Amino acid sequence: MSEWIGTANKGYSPYAMEELRRLASGAGFVQLLPGEAFLMRCEPEADELHAAIAQHEPTFLRHIQPVDRKMDIHGDAEDLGTLSDMIRQSRLRLKNRKVAVHIRRSQSSPFPYSAADTKAVLDAVLEEIGAEPAVQGPEVIIAIFAADDTLYAGFGTPGEMLSDWPGGAIRFKREEGQISRAKFKLLEAERTFGLDYGAYRHALDIGAAPGGWTSLLLERGLQVTAVDPAELHHSLRNHPDLVHLKRNAADVSLAPRTFDLLVCDMSWSPILMTKLILDLKDALAPYATAVITVKLMHRKPMGTIREVKERLGTAFEVLRAKQLFHNRDEITLVLQKKQ
Repeated sequence: MSEWIGTANKGYSPYAMEELRRLASGAGFVQLLPGEAFLMRCEPEADELHAAIAQHEPTFLRHIQPVDRKMDIHGDAEDLGTLSDMIRQSRLRLKNRKVAVHIRRSQSSPFPYSAADTKAVLDAVLEEIGAEPAVQGPEVIIAIFAADDTLYAGFGTPGEMLSDWPGGAIRFKREEGQISRAKFKLLEAERTFGLDYGAYRHALDIGAAPGGWTSLLLERGLQVTAVDPAELHHSLRNHPDLVHLKRNAADVSLAPRTFDLLVCDMSWSPILMTKLILDLKDALAPYATAVITVKLMHRKPMGTIREVKERLGTAFEVLRAKQLFHNRDEITLVLQKKQ
């Protein structure tokens, strides 16, 4: 049996566990952070599980780390000594590589050290064995989770863990004058899905107000048509590359095959949002990209997602579906319009 720690957005771990149950035979679970992080024991070993996750990407599983070592927590310096010894014993695996140390903990854990203090000690050990401590772009991650009485540690690549941030909690720095935190969702989508907004030319932003997503696309050099009856942020007024249509999206008339990117972050029901996107499909060029959020308003998100995918699949190929860290009660879809 192999062991893993999985993480989902708060309140969504039951759905992440259900996804893993379908991928990993014999899977059993123990909650570590209620509704968020859990320990999984299953029959598949690492290579088999990684291959299954790559082939059938989970929507709600945000992060997964293997449990390569389990250590009792003593609540004193012995804990750091044990972690340091673990790294020294992995010298051959880590030498001459860029290595990041990620530490997380449950609130009730007796592990006495902060993440910063633990990282400082372990980074020094990495330098001692000839590895390069890294914050960005690591080749290997040492992930450590301090639970109520046990330290769970595992080694893996960012791809294997689904993220190069601790627990998949991607953090963006809020900029001066930033219109809204919704901008972080579009930034995270770009990073997670390997998009490059600067490669597009004409974007359609549905439900744009107050303009968080519009502002990012304008920064990347796109011409943007923003559709929303509400006002956009004053900083966007008179922007030479922006057209604001102050109407409901269902009432606008758009020239066919005009846009190569559509984005939508509206607080509508999933079915109404799906109908709206399908009604606008003729305004999109063949093979245009769409990035949309789907609000999970009901108690059966799996069924909602399945229905939305089926409906959108009549005009689009659904490329990715993921609950990002900056999503709340929603997921993000990336679509490509069919010819």
